Amino acid sequence: MKSLLAYITILIFCIPFFGSAQSYSLPTGQKHQKIKFQLINNLIVMPIEVNGTKLSFILDSGVSKPILFNLSDQDEVQINNVSEVTIEGLGEGEPIKALSSRGNSFELKNIKNDNQQLYVVLDRDLNFSPALGIPVHGIIGYDLFRDFVVDINYSSKTIKFHDPGKFKYKIDKKAETLPISILNSKAYVEGQLFLKEENEVPVRLLVDTGSSDAIWLFEDEAIDLPEKNYDAFLGEGLNGSIFGKRTKVKSINLGSFALQDAKAAFPDMRSFGSTKNLGNRNGSIGGEILKRFNIIFDYPNNKMTFKKNGNYKKPFYYNLSGITIQHNGLRYVSESIADGRGVVKSEDRNFGDVRILLENRTKLSMVPEIVVSGIRAGSPAHEAGLREGDVVLAVNGKKIHRYKLQEIMHMLDEQEGKKVRVMIERANNDLQFSFTLKKLFRPIP
Repeated sequence: MKSLLAYITILIFCIPFFGSAQSYSLPTGQKHQKIKFQLINNLIVMPIEVNGTKLSFILDSGVSKPILFNLSDQDEVQINNVSEVTIEGLGEGEPIKALSSRGNSFELKNIKNDNQQLYVVLDRDLNFSPALGIPVHGIIGYDLFRDFVVDINYSSKTIKFHDPGKFKYKIDKKAETLPISILNSKAYVEGQLFLKEENEVPVRLLVDTGSSDAIWLFEDEAIDLPEKNYDAFLGEGLNGSIFGKRTKVKSINLGSFALQDAKAAFPDMRSFGSTKNLGNRNGSIGGEILKRFNIIFDYPNNKMTFKKNGNYKKPFYYNLSGITIQHNGLRYVSESIADGRGVVKSEDRNFGDVRILLENRTKLSMVPEIVVSGIRAGSPAHEAGLREGDVVLAVNGKKIHRYKLQEIMHMLDEQEGKKVRVMIERANNDLQFSFTLKKLFRPIP
């Protein structure tokens, strides 16, 4: 069973573009549009209407044209002017067939584009919803960054799409503006990488809001894989799974900002086999770096402005338990609505303070089923005996169907040294396992 975990990365290459010009615009006189988003696994998920149907999209600066997938929960989605194309992306599999569609209407509140080109992938395996815990129907990127100054506030989980002709920068001594270059509809920023204290390497990095990871790096003459690393599943591309090594670096610097002991991944370059142009880059920075700032993306003027927020000093996330989980359909759960004396447990005070006594009352609910979708060899959970496919029922005595997927992951990876008890169902038997969380890496001297 595949898992997308927290490391979803989508990079699209070699897509043939055709059709007339298309652009997004605000109503006459409006300077900007504010949109609320959800931040899940460091990914920005926001609502967009496509030809009148409300869908959820990941905002992905690494993608050129919108791509739709996972439309199984929709009764009907209108797609206009369709033809068949082939899409090549990351992963070790073969290129996939997709539908190209022109002349579609996209709306984000008052922002509108009546001539949006998009692609539809019909492969059922390309589905990020189970790993994220909410429905996600597509990805969108460059077209919005091209047409607006995009002000992403990771703290308040809001985006302001500004009319470039009316946007004015505010003087802010705590913010820093860096130049970016735009190549093949993607943005690149320069930085400095420190593998060790004395080892400074200039790097050119793709800015990728569609990756929930921190840094991806490509090995070359100047960039060596650190000695301490482990094999890992890094994410899912359009053409299959992406594997590599996970490690950490001494520091990654963007301007004067230095992110110490940063989590890093070195993808297996076979995953890029079908990609002809990597933009002369050394890697990419994703959501686990970007969320530490509030950022203004100004593609029209080739610059980005960074300002530290409350996430800046938070430790980088590592999967200490070795478990990855995802939604896997629904299951029935029976729960009592009264205590042992028959007293209904309810906060409803419509009947004053009178306690209503009932006999053995229970309720039957349908809740998401959470399964172990992957497990790292040699990890605490693996050594304790957990297996891929186990259904997770409770963590440290808490029934997990009452929590969001990200909250459950936090229970499993809260802090080094914590003992975790996991109740699972396997072959119609309830089993309990215990293990202690361990750090994977120590600070680099």
